[in-house]
Amino acid sequence: MRVSQSLIHTIILALVTSFADAYDPSPLQDFCVAIDDLNGVFVNGRFCKDPRRVVAKDFFFSGLNVPGNTDNQVGSNVTTVNVDQIPGLNTMGISLVRIDYAPNGQNPPHTHPRGTEILVLIEGTLYVGFVSSNQDDNRLFAKVLHPGDVFVFPIGMIHFQVNIGKVPAVAFAGLSSQNPGVITIANAVFGSNPPIYPEVLARAFQLDANIVKELQAKFGP
Repeated sequence: MRVSQSLIHTIILALVTSFADAYDPSPLQDFCVAIDDLNGVFVNGRFCKDPRRVVAKDFFFSGLNVPGNTDNQVGSNVTTVNVDQIPGLNTMGISLVRIDYAPNGQNPPHTHPRGTEILVLIEGTLYVGFVSSNQDDNRLFAKVLHPGDVFVFPIGMIHFQVNIGKVPAVAFAGLSSQNPGVITIANAVFGSNPPIYPEVLARAFQLDANIVKELQAKFGP
């Protein structure tokens, strides 16, 4: 039987449409391991509340006007507003943070594995930047920000902020995930639990193994 040209076009369109509509949802936590036993099951994200029981406070958070305590080793504090604080953010793909910086304080090099970040500086002066991937030769994109300035950190890129002013700084940032996650580079590499073999890190960072052990003692649990 001869197949008409219009039927072929219809079949191709149906196949293309089905492939375009088929996709895996983006992860909303570090991992979601498959299990057959449904006892104690977790989902990618959160279960949904009965819509009839939803109330205004499910979409509300108060407190971003309060400065965070920057009296710590890095001199900064991140106040997070994600799905843990506002249940109504579930499935919305967005969250918010307030970042306070003491003079010379920093939000050290880190990455958000599940979200792009857009930051606006409210007070102070920040030096900010991110480093591109190996394929892009690890280029540094950096700027000095003043109040009202905005900077974007693409998803997964290692980035940082440093207060280079003499007064405290305040910034707010939106992230494109209800749970973007954060991996602080130094803590993850030198503070993993259990520790990565010092010999591995010594060769990777071209350091003496004893220096690696000192760093692991500093950042370790």
